[in-house]
Amino acid sequence: MKPFDVYPINHINIVKGQGSLVWDDKGQEYLDLYGGHAVISIGHTHPHYVKRLEDQLHQLGFYSNSIEIPIQLELAEKLGKVSGKEDYQLFLCNSGAEANENALKLASFYNGKKKVIAFRKAFHGRTSLAVAVTDNPKILAPVNQTDNVIFLPWKDETALEQAFADNEISSVIIEGIQGVGGIQVAPENFLQKIRSLCDQYNAVFIADSVQCGYGRTGKFYSHDFAGVNADIYTMAKGMGNGFPIGGISISPKIKPVYYMLGTTFGGNHLACAAGLAVLEIMEQDNLMQNAAEIGGYLIEELKKFEQVKEVRGRGLMIGIDLPDTLAHVKAELLFKYHIFTGEAKPNVIRLLPALNLTKTHADRFLEAFSQAIKTAPVAEFNPSM
Repeated sequence: MKPFDVYPINHINIVKGQGSLVWDDKGQEYLDLYGGHAVISIGHTHPHYVKRLEDQLHQLGFYSNSIEIPIQLELAEKLGKVSGKEDYQLFLCNSGAEANENALKLASFYNGKKKVIAFRKAFHGRTSLAVAVTDNPKILAPVNQTDNVIFLPWKDETALEQAFADNEISSVIIEGIQGVGGIQVAPENFLQKIRSLCDQYNAVFIADSVQCGYGRTGKFYSHDFAGVNADIYTMAKGMGNGFPIGGISISPKIKPVYYMLGTTFGGNHLACAAGLAVLEIMEQDNLMQNAAEIGGYLIEELKKFEQVKEVRGRGLMIGIDLPDTLAHVKAELLFKYHIFTGEAKPNVIRLLPALNLTKTHADRFLEAFSQAIKTAPVAEFNPSM
């Protein structure tokens, strides 16, 4: 049996990680500014994180949600405190797609409506409802297609108001910063407009914070920059620093009913230990402040490069929009300068590093980037160089 071949991969075998550095099986060191797609929030193999998981595994790795699990209560309390949403409720699952799936379902339970507003270039996951509100027909199977989703242009308040006019909208789901869409920041006034319309029509405001949340932007949720509260925040990626965990933070106005949501693995003992370790390290090391400071430094320095079309983002969620003539830069950063970055089509380099990235490592990237964009494009970049 072979793996189902659904991912284009770089032929690099990473076998070790520490902080913002990783090493391959040949001993080559790489600077990780990708974080396994925004997952590594506190750095690789952080000692406190490793010990938290080891200690829990020696006690109990798993039992189901049919019993009391005190560590779930610890995680909920800590998450409420660090996020500033102490009166919200927490439902735990295993991934960002599951988080969005449950959020959309819960919204429909709450108001009895079916229609969902999503936005062009959005990405919300690959489960049935999550992929239905994702603007990418290539990953939407016929069985996932539904007439209940309305895709609107990004930042278009007039279209938003018109979509609400028939009073059939159950929820609006929006990323505070679109990741796959190319690091597009949702304007604060647009998020405020969504809040206002959801209040007016009894719809649910779902803040997809799977990639742009968990302190990455300098605030816990990137939607917080707008100064309004969403009804449901979805999260995953950085929540467990690589251990599969997701969740939704739910407004107190939405009341739970037995069996409306459920999960086998969600909120298990090991996942909660990982989640607690992340929040403890974020809190004790002021990682949101570090994300704001180092991210702000990177953004300002990147804006000085004349070859760059645009720099977008907040904190340590940064998009570097390059012209076609510099399409080779991402590959060159990886194979020549040994720096992992992400991408968004066609030519946006995405930086999604750990929140404890140092200025020294930021400068290492800036120096490599300055050299890479000076390299004349070649017909075919040779990744073996």
